[in-house]
Amino acid sequence: MTTATNADLRRWRKHLAAERAEASVYRDLAARRTGEEREILLALAEAEGRHEQHWLTLLGDRVGTPRRDARTALLGFLARRFGSVFVLALAQRAETRSPYDSDADATETMAADERIHAEVVRALAARGRQRLSGTFRAAVFGANDGLVSNLALVLGVSASGIDNRIVLLTGVAGLLAGALSMGAGEFVSVRSQRELLDATTPNSAGAESLAALDVNENELALVYRARGMSAEEAKAHADEIISGRQLMPQPNADDHESVGSALGAAVSSFLFFASGAIIPVLPYLFGAQGITAVIIAAVLVGIALLATGSVVGLLSGTSPLTRALRQLAIGFGAAGATYLLGLLFGVSAG
Repeated sequence: MTTATNADLRRWRKHLAAERAEASVYRDLAARRTGEEREILLALAEAEGRHEQHWLTLLGDRVGTPRRDARTALLGFLARRFGSVFVLALAQRAETRSPYDSDADATETMAADERIHAEVVRALAARGRQRLSGTFRAAVFGANDGLVSNLALVLGVSASGIDNRIVLLTGVAGLLAGALSMGAGEFVSVRSQRELLDATTPNSAGAESLAALDVNENELALVYRARGMSAEEAKAHADEIISGRQLMPQPNADDHESVGSALGAAVSSFLFFASGAIIPVLPYLFGAQGITAVIIAAVLVGIALLATGSVVGLLSGTSPLTRALRQLAIGFGAAGATYLLGLLFGVSAG
């Protein structure tokens, strides 16, 4: 320990601060959970405490005042305020980027722990993502579609050189038409998916027929053969259920929950498409004209595209910056192409 350099001490203190902050994040998240999720989060906090002790041992009486890790401190703040899937997604990325694999002073066990922690947090985040998948998917993609489609529409019409009032009217019409179309489409999509699930979900009423079944013929085996079991497996499984050694499986409501409510998805899609589509209209609504209105609309939509891309990146456990820039490039690409076409037709008409 006496041979440690100042760089070593700074690095150890940085790791110590990160471990303390991560343990705090997991405890804050656990305080907002119950049951199994709470136990898992507290176990993660305990593991981070063991890592903390490793750095304390190396530092000895030279602990000093470790600088707080800004990224992990932000996670702690979000965990205390929201306790949402966003925090777990960020924590997943933090665990994935652990420096212990390349740090000679970290043990192999610590590096392995961090890799396992990433998978544990990934699984916890997946539960939250599944709960959000229905309505939230409609919200995020509805907003993005509204931003891109209406920006392209407004810029294309504006570039042709027509009066600003017509551009504004076109933007509002595009907002309403697109929002209604998105809402109706989402309602039909989710309702159809739920109806398909209803048609394929095992009927719980079948359990009521068990007592009256012919034990010698065992018609229940046909059910399991129809579900893909071999004749021998189906007979053995049915025999266990009839004899009472195993319960008849009940329908699983989780599939329906992950699809979400048809009405909720439709309303969410309508509102978020409208909230995205109104942004490129705002400059024209407040009287901006010509290239000034085009620039303002593009900047406002660009900021919104970066925000929605970052959210999708966070929830998917990938780089928020990469997703944000990709969203921006796609949106501006579509709008730019439409603007150029508007200029072309405007020149031709002139």
